[in-house]
Amino acid sequence: MKEDENKHCIQLAPMDKLLRRAGAYRVSKSAKEALRNLLENYAIEIGKKAVKFAKHANRSTVKGVDIALASKVER
Repeated sequence: MKEDENKHCIQLAPMDKLLRRAGAYRVSKSAKEALRNLLENYAIEIGKKAVKFAKHANRSTVKGVDIALASKVER
């Protein structure tokens, strides 16, 4: 396993599955990596906003409502 692959939280296999569900017959490794990077960056952005909502509510636990609110807030 390459050193760069260790820093990712999401594996490539789920990216393949998502793209196939979207209608792709074949999926290149670069497409899987691009989707993984996009989704990880988006998830981190939403997570940071959700943490701010939880802290604002004087909680240390991030809840589903925090994620829902964070996803509705514009960038």
